[in-house]
Amino acid sequence: MRHTLSEKIGRREFLRGVAGVGAAALIGGCAARGGQGTGGAFGPRLPKHVMDAKPVLAIASGGKMEDRVRAAIDELGGIGQFVKKGDAVVIKPNAAWQRSPHQAATTNPDLLAALITMCKSQGASRVLVIEHMIDTPPQLVWDVTGLGAAIRRAGGEAVSAGDQRRYVKLNIPEGKVLTSDDVIRDVLEAKVLINVPIPKVHDGSVMTAAMKNMMGVIWNRQYWHQAGLQQCIADFSTAVRPDLIILDADRVLLTNGPKGPGNTKDVGEVVASLDPVATDAYAATLLGLKPSDVPHVELAAQLGVGEMDLAKVQMKHVKA
Repeated sequence: MRHTLSEKIGRREFLRGVAGVGAAALIGGCAARGGQGTGGAFGPRLPKHVMDAKPVLAIASGGKMEDRVRAAIDELGGIGQFVKKGDAVVIKPNAAWQRSPHQAATTNPDLLAALITMCKSQGASRVLVIEHMIDTPPQLVWDVTGLGAAIRRAGGEAVSAGDQRRYVKLNIPEGKVLTSDDVIRDVLEAKVLINVPIPKVHDGSVMTAAMKNMMGVIWNRQYWHQAGLQQCIADFSTAVRPDLIILDADRVLLTNGPKGPGNTKDVGEVVASLDPVATDAYAATLLGLKPSDVPHVELAAQLGVGEMDLAKVQMKHVKA
């Protein structure tokens, strides 16, 4: 059965809710995100006004970065709807490349610091910021991007997932091409998963934003390229569903992506959503594309991951 956004559950509730079965077996036998909305641990985690029939894009502009982040999340009910006291939070930024923030190839460090601070102020027990980097050494990537310093000052923990022992196999039952993959264990076991992509053009996938950004939690990227990158992105999105997406649309990369350097455009927005397809459809427009220009957006919509028709999405513009 295909699950809607209103039927999503936390992965830790599910792991704790089944007695006598090891976590690895559970991960191997079920999707990391999803679950029938039957009440109790399997019921919707978010308030009714968030789970409207139409998906929501909360688009904040103006003010300082931290104000935009808060304004966008507040439109979805506030950070307290996602993070509770004692929660272990995992944040997945785009931090694959040795690029400075102004080059728009990696997530803005001020946005990341603001988000970590919000999670910690809500009582999160720990906030892990995880990336399986492409450029090396990892410490240089954290330094050049400014993300390492941002994580430290906000009280988070930076994790460079370059050790294969951090990964466990996840079955992807709804995948057309990708039926299983090795995924960072921390991502699957986190109480809260937040995806923080930056929109940019991509020489392999046309564009990268929310769904493509999750490629940074798998071990073998090359397999996706061999098996069919666009379908793999869509397939993976059926199984690993972030609790919250924060799109860093402060500055976007228009050419020579995903690494750049290239031409950039200042947009000045932070977008919060629960729908990865709607998020990516909107991100495409920021890059001068139509959602239908990006195959994995259409493929994910066909799999029921989310809504690609922006006419069917509530666009809530707010000033920070």
